[in-house]
Amino acid sequence: MSRRAATLLVAAVGVVIALAVAVISPVPYVALTPGPTLNTLGDLSGKPLIQVSGHRTYPTKGNLNMVTVSFIGGPGTRFNIFAALRAWLTPDQAVVPESEIFPPGQTSQQVAKQDTEQMVSSQETATAAALCQLNIPFKTVDAVQATVKGMPAAGVLHDGDVIVAVDGRPVTCHADAGTLIKARKPGDPVELTVLRHGRTEPVRLVTADAAGEPVIGVQLLQTYVFPFRVAISVGDIGGPSAGLMFALGIIDKLTPANLTGGRFIAGTGEIEANGTVDPIGGIQQKMAGARAAGATIFLAPAANCANTVGAVPAGMRLIKVSSLAGAITDLNALKAGRPVPSC
Repeated sequence: MSRRAATLLVAAVGVVIALAVAVISPVPYVALTPGPTLNTLGDLSGKPLIQVSGHRTYPTKGNLNMVTVSFIGGPGTRFNIFAALRAWLTPDQAVVPESEIFPPGQTSQQVAKQDTEQMVSSQETATAAALCQLNIPFKTVDAVQATVKGMPAAGVLHDGDVIVAVDGRPVTCHADAGTLIKARKPGDPVELTVLRHGRTEPVRLVTADAAGEPVIGVQLLQTYVFPFRVAISVGDIGGPSAGLMFALGIIDKLTPANLTGGRFIAGTGEIEANGTVDPIGGIQQKMAGARAAGATIFLAPAANCANTVGAVPAGMRLIKVSSLAGAITDLNALKAGRPVPSC
C-alpha cells in the first residue's frame, strides 16, 4: 500500500471513529418543541377539564387553550450532536443547555415530580385569582413553615403560626403577608396578628434589610380555603405556566358573559393570586403549537414580549397582558372591535 493510500485510510478510520463517538456521546443540551394544547373550556377524556361543584356555572363557547412545551433529551438519553443540529435547524424548535430544564444533581424523575407539584399549585392559585377577580370571598392562609436564623422572626414565630393581618390589614388575595410586610422601609417596625393554637395574638418585630428590602426572615406556605370546589384535570402535564388560562377558564364558567366571543384563543402565563401575570419560558414553541391547533389570538405575558419578536406565526394576533383583569378587559375589547395592546 502506498504512503498516500495509508494516510487516507488512517484519516477515514479517524473520521468513522469520530462520527461513532458523536453518535454515541450525548451532549448537554435539550431541544424544546411545541407541546400539547388543551381547551380549558373543553373536555379531557370525556370529562370537563375544569369542573365546578357547589356554584352556578354558565355555558361557554370557543376556546381558551393552555399551551405547553415538550423537550427532547435530558439525563440518561442519547441526545447527540446530530439531534441537536437537526433541532437547531428546525423552525419552531430551540436548543438550550440541559441545565435550564434539569438543574445539576436532579434526575428526570425529580424534575417531573417538581413539575407536577408546580401544576397543582398553579391550579390552586388560578382558582384564587379567578375568585379574587370576581370578588367571591375565600380565605387566604399564610402559614409559617420555617424562620431564618439570625433574622427578626427567629425564635418569635413558630411552625404552624398563621399570619392573618399585618399592621391591622387582613391578609387577602389582594395582598398577602409578604406584600404587606414589604410595604415599608428596612428597619421599620411591623405588627403581625398571628393565629396560634386557635387564638390570635400580636407579634411586634423590626424589619431587617435584605438588599434594600424589608424582611423578617420567615418562610410561608400559602394555601386557600374556597367556598366551593374547582377541580382541574390535565393528565400528566406539569409546570406553572397555564395559570392565566386556568383562571380565565374558571371565570368564563362562573359568569354569563362569554369571554371568547366564539374565537379560538390560546395563551400562557404564570399567575399570582392577586391576578399578576408573570413571564414563562418557551413562548415561541407555545405560540407555534397554538397556531398549529387553530388559535388566531394569543395572550402573552408583557414581560415575554421581547421573546416574541419575529416569531409570531402567520395568521395569529398577539395580545400582551400583565394582569388577569387586563386580560379580561382586552378580551371584551376584542369582542367589541376595539384596539387591544400588542407586543
